Amino acid sequence: MHLFEAIIDANHRAVAGDANASLRPAEFADELPIIALTCIDPRLNALFPNVIGLPGEQFIWLRNAGNIITGTLSSTMRSLALACAVKGGREIAIIGHTDCHVAKTTTTVLLDQLKVLGVDRAHLPANLSEFFGTFGSERQNVIKACTFARSSPLIGPKIPVHGLMVDIETGKLDWVVNGYETLHAPSQPTMAKTDFATMGALGSFKDFDMGEMKFPEMKIGDAALPAKPVEPAPKPAMITVPPAATPPPPIKKSPLPPIKMKPPLNPYKDFRRG
Repeated sequence: MHLFEAIIDANHRAVAGDANASLRPAEFADELPIIALTCIDPRLNALFPNVIGLPGEQFIWLRNAGNIITGTLSSTMRSLALACAVKGGREIAIIGHTDCHVAKTTTTVLLDQLKVLGVDRAHLPANLSEFFGTFGSERQNVIKACTFARSSPLIGPKIPVHGLMVDIETGKLDWVVNGYETLHAPSQPTMAKTDFATMGALGSFKDFDMGEMKFPEMKIGDAALPAKPVEPAPKPAMITVPPAATPPPPIKKSPLPPIKMKPPLNPYKDFRRG
C-alpha cells in the first residue's frame, strides 16, 4: 500500500468513528515528506495536517486562493518545484475543499469587490477569468491543477501528483486524481528507432559483391518511347468579311417652282368713314 492510499484509508476509518484509526509514518519514510497545496480558507486551519495524519515536520503546506494553478510555469509551480528540490518533497497533493468561496465568486462579483477596494478596472488584465483562474467546480479545478503539475517541466517524473477533495465539515478525504496511477501510465509513443541488431541478423553489408549484381544490357534511353512529333496547332479560321456594298448615287431633286405670294392685304382699302 502506498502512502496516500494508507492516508485515505485511515481518514475514512476515523471519520466513521474508529478511535484507533491512525497512520504509521515510519512505514512510509521513503515517501515523506509530502507537499500539499490547499486553499487559503481559514476553516482549513483546524483540519490540516490532522486529516492527513502526519506530523507537522512531514507536511509542507503551500496555500493560495482556491488552490489554483494557472500554468506549467506559474509562480505556484515554482514553489512546488522548490519544495521538492530544496525541502525534499517526495509526493505532491493538490487538495480542494467543499463550499469553496472562490468557486462561488463570478467575474462580475469579483470586479465589484475589487472596485470597493479601490482597484481600477483599467489596471486589471483584459481576461480576468484566465488571470485569476476562477472556476465553478472544485473537482474540475483540482483535476486542472494536477494536469498542469504533472506536465510541468519543473516537476520530476518520479514524483506522484495527487488530487484530493476534503469535506470542510467532516474532514473526509476523497480521491480525485490517483497520482500513483498516472505516474505509471504509459508514456506517449515515440518515433521508432532503427533496430540495428535486427539488421545484423538479416546480414551485413560486408558480404555484398558488386559483381553479382546484374544490370540490363540495353543502353540508356533504349527503353524510352520515341517522342511523338508535335503537330502544329491548327490555324484559327479566318472570318471573311464581304466588301461593303457601293452606296447608290444620290437622288437628284428638281428645284421646286417659286411660290407666288399674294399681295398683302391693305387694311385701309375698303375702309369707309361713316
